[in-house]
Amino acid sequence: MLQEESDLSLIIAQIVQKLKGSNLYSQLERQAWGSWEKRILKSLNSMCTELSIPLARKRPVGEQKELLNKWNEMGTDEPDLSLFRPVYAPKDFLEVLINLRNPNYENGDSLSFRTHLGLIQVPLKVKDIPELKECFVELGLNTGQLGIDDSTQVPPELFENEHVRIGQKVLAEQDSAAAQQYIRQGSPTALRAELWALILNISSEPEDVLYYEQLKTNVIQHDLLVDSLIYKDVKLTASNDDYYFVFEDYLYQVLLCFSRDTSVLSHFAYNSASPPKSYIRGKLGLEEYAVFYPPNGVIPFHGFSMYVAPLCFLYHEPSKLYQIFREMYVRFFFRLHSISSHPSGIVSLCLLFETLLQTYLPQLFYHLREIGAQPLRISFKWMVRAFSGYLATDQLLLLWDRILGYNSLEILAVLAAAVFAFRAVNLMEVTSLAAAEAVLADLSTLKVMPLLQIFLFATVT
Repeated sequence: MLQEESDLSLIIAQIVQKLKGSNLYSQLERQAWGSWEKRILKSLNSMCTELSIPLARKRPVGEQKELLNKWNEMGTDEPDLSLFRPVYAPKDFLEVLINLRNPNYENGDSLSFRTHLGLIQVPLKVKDIPELKECFVELGLNTGQLGIDDSTQVPPELFENEHVRIGQKVLAEQDSAAAQQYIRQGSPTALRAELWALILNISSEPEDVLYYEQLKTNVIQHDLLVDSLIYKDVKLTASNDDYYFVFEDYLYQVLLCFSRDTSVLSHFAYNSASPPKSYIRGKLGLEEYAVFYPPNGVIPFHGFSMYVAPLCFLYHEPSKLYQIFREMYVRFFFRLHSISSHPSGIVSLCLLFETLLQTYLPQLFYHLREIGAQPLRISFKWMVRAFSGYLATDQLLLLWDRILGYNSLEILAVLAAAVFAFRAVNLMEVTSLAAAEAVLADLSTLKVMPLLQIFLFATVT
């Protein structure tokens, strides 16, 4: 039986490799993304029609002055947003991913992938635990880690003092690659802001501040429909969060400027998606009258502001905060809400999560599946938001250290599986999706690093 399974996985790997080299693969991504994009735009346009408001308008001078005066206290503003709704929520996006199919696998070749019983039915190559151990070797049980109290023979305070000393040296040398390697063991709180900026190649040059000010001017001068979606999202998420409500003003400033930033469009060059377009009134369908909308090509969804919120703990100067967020977005976060075959893309993360559970916790996986509580329906929202808003902030920042350190989002899927493993005893007793969700409703007391270490390095493989 084991031999058959390894033969099957070998066949899958070969087919996937062949597929990856073909045009069909990228066509599949673009077709799926194209129809999803149309749905989003339709939702946006119908909101415009229903509310009789334009996608964009120039603000009257009085309104410009008023916005400029309250720029640092936009949170006190209470516009009536009752008629606005998020264009989509993570659960809508999950349905799209569940329905993704590769036509080649529907016609007889499908046997090789049918051993996968999760919701994701696209055969991509994902890592198993031995490969993940190799990839995340610095998370091993014998390596010192920030975020773990008793992992090695070295007393934690000794490791921490030495780690801080090395971190200061890395910063003094301004070596980005060394910073990336260093942060795999976690960043000391006092050094994190500088280390992340070094890894992301962010420096506060006068022209960066000027660029931010230009974006701000654009916000002051023009009102976009997405501004209301941003307001609504912040009010629905960060404003109600015990950790992040104090940063409401920062969130508006960063996200409103982000929506106007055309430099963000460059990430579409390595993204299977294409930026949404709008047409000048009366010129629908004529390409020469098409404009990207919003200007950065990113329509915010429910929870989008939570990508920014944790960064507010580290950066208090708006243009620096803005640059860090923009770089985090174009390097990492965009992959969490776009369809692609990239190992850090959300499709691969979902498949990795399901495969880890099915392979290493089969009893739990089958039990949840039998009672109609497919694990991905619970974990998807965690991964889409990179766990922001679910973990305590100190734990979230330790997790994001590793995303930057390994230049990969795969650790999100590993952590999601580790959470299920940690709560497995309770989950084996539930008899419905609602009960399973209740067991996993509060992750705020979890310690990220011990969970990851135990799952990766103490799991029987």
